[in-house]
Amino acid sequence: MDIYSSKQRWKIALILISLLIIGTSLFVSNSMVSKMAERERDKAKQWADAIKKKVELVQLSSSIFSALREKEREKIQTVVDAQKTILNPSDLSMNQDIDFALKIIQSNKDIPVILLNDDGTVSQFRNLHVTNEIGDSLLNDRDILNLAQDWKADGRFFEITIFGDMKMEFVFGVSAELLRLEKESDSLIRTFNSELIANKTMIPVLLIDKENQKVEATNLPKKDISEKKIKQTIATFQSQNAPLEIDFGTGEKLLYYSDSPEIKQLTWFPYIQFGVMGLVVIIGYLMFSTFRKAEQNQVWAGMAKETAHQLGTPLSSLMAWLAHLEATSTDPMIVTEMQKDLDRLEKITDRFSKIGSGSKLVNEDLVVTIGNNLEYLRARLSDKVVINFKVVDEEPILVPHNPALIEWVVENICKNAVDAMSGKGNLNIEMQKVPEWVHIDISDTGKGLTQKQFKSIFEPGYSTKKRGWGLGLTLVKRIVEEYHKGKVFVLKSELEKGTTFRISIPF
Repeated sequence: MDIYSSKQRWKIALILISLLIIGTSLFVSNSMVSKMAERERDKAKQWADAIKKKVELVQLSSSIFSALREKEREKIQTVVDAQKTILNPSDLSMNQDIDFALKIIQSNKDIPVILLNDDGTVSQFRNLHVTNEIGDSLLNDRDILNLAQDWKADGRFFEITIFGDMKMEFVFGVSAELLRLEKESDSLIRTFNSELIANKTMIPVLLIDKENQKVEATNLPKKDISEKKIKQTIATFQSQNAPLEIDFGTGEKLLYYSDSPEIKQLTWFPYIQFGVMGLVVIIGYLMFSTFRKAEQNQVWAGMAKETAHQLGTPLSSLMAWLAHLEATSTDPMIVTEMQKDLDRLEKITDRFSKIGSGSKLVNEDLVVTIGNNLEYLRARLSDKVVINFKVVDEEPILVPHNPALIEWVVENICKNAVDAMSGKGNLNIEMQKVPEWVHIDISDTGKGLTQKQFKSIFEPGYSTKKRGWGLGLTLVKRIVEEYHKGKVFVLKSELEKGTTFRISIPF
C-alpha cells in the first residue's frame, strides 16, 4: 500500500484547484480594474480635449484683441493725419479740408489721446474718462503727463512737425472697451490657472513655461515640484501622456497630466489581492499542518502507550512459564533462547513506553550504545551481510541520549539497508565527532535512491517495499529530531551503488 502517494496526489489536486480559484479571481478583478482604468483614461482624454477647446478660445480672443489693437492704431493714424492737417495746413484757404479733419478728430470718442507741446507740456487731451459727479476731470497735468509717459514707453505715439524744427507729440492709449475685453481675457487665463491649482480631485496636472521651464500652475504637492524633483516629475508625466501645447499669446506653455491616484491604486489592487489571498492560504496551511502534526503526535503517543500496555500482560505470563520450565527437566538451550526472546520483547516494550511517555536522556558513551546494538544485529542478520564499525579517533563519545531509542534508530536504518541489498552486501557504520555534533553515517551497497526520494522516505506511509507500512523511517525521524533535537537525512545515494544515511546528535 502507498498511503504517501495517495496523499501527494490529493495535495497536488488541492493546490491546482486553489491556483485555479486564485487565477480566476485575479483574472476577473484585473479585468474589472482594467475597464475602470480605461474609463478614467477616457475621462482624462475628454478633459484634455476640453482644455484644448478652452485654449483655442483663448487664442481666438488673443487674435481678436490683436486685430482690434491694429484697428485702433489705424484709426489713430487717421486722427494724427487730421491733426497734422489742422496744425500744419499747406494752404490756409483750404477750409473744407480743415473742417473734414476736425470731423475726423471729433469722431474719436473712445480712444484716449494726449497732445504734447515741444517742451513736453500738455497741449490738449481727449477721452480721458476720469471725472467726478459734476463732470469735472479728476486728473491734473501731472497725472496726464504720467499717462503720456507710460503710453510713450509702450510705443503708442506719433511726432507731428509744425514749423521748421518745432514738433508736437500725439500720444494715445487704449479704448475703454478694448481694456474691458482684455481684462476678460486675463480673467479667463487666471481662471484656467486657478482651476488647475484649486481642483484637488482632478487628475494631476502641471503647466510649464516652455522657454524657461518655470512652473506656472499645478495641483501637485510642493514636494513634487521642488527644484530637486521637478525634472523627475516632468519625465514621469511625459512617459504616461504626451503634453498639450498651449499658447495664451504670452508665450508657449506645456501642460503635462498624469493618471489619477485612483487609477494608480486600482493598478496595484490585483497584486494586493493576490498577496492577501496567498497570505490567507499560507496561514491556513500552517495552521492545518500544525494541527495535523499535533494529531499525529497524539496518535503516536497513544499507539505507543497502548502497545506497551498490551505487551505487558503476555510478557508477565511468558516470564512465569519460563520460570516453570527452568524448574523442570527442559533442555537448557531452549530455556536460554526463550530468555533471549523475552529480553528482546522487554526491550521493545520499553521502547514503546518511552515513545508514549517521553524519553529521558543520559550522558553516556554513544560508541558503546551503538557497538552493543551492532553486536546484537550481527547475530540476527544474514551471514552474507558484512558489518563494519569504525570510530574516527577511536575515543569514547559522551553524548546525552536515550540508549534504547538510539538502538531502535540504528536498528531500523540497518534493517532497511539489508532489505535494499537483498540480504547481501557491506554495511558500514562510521562515527565522527565534530564541533557541537556527533555524526553517525550508515552506508549500504544496495539499489540506492533517486533525488526525489531523499525526503519522501521519511514521510508516513511511504515505502519502497510491497508489504511495507512506511512507518520505520518516520519513527526514526521522530526519535532523532523531537527527542534528541538532532537531524537525520540522506547524505548521498547513487542508483545500484548504495545509500548513506547520516544521523547527527548534538552534545
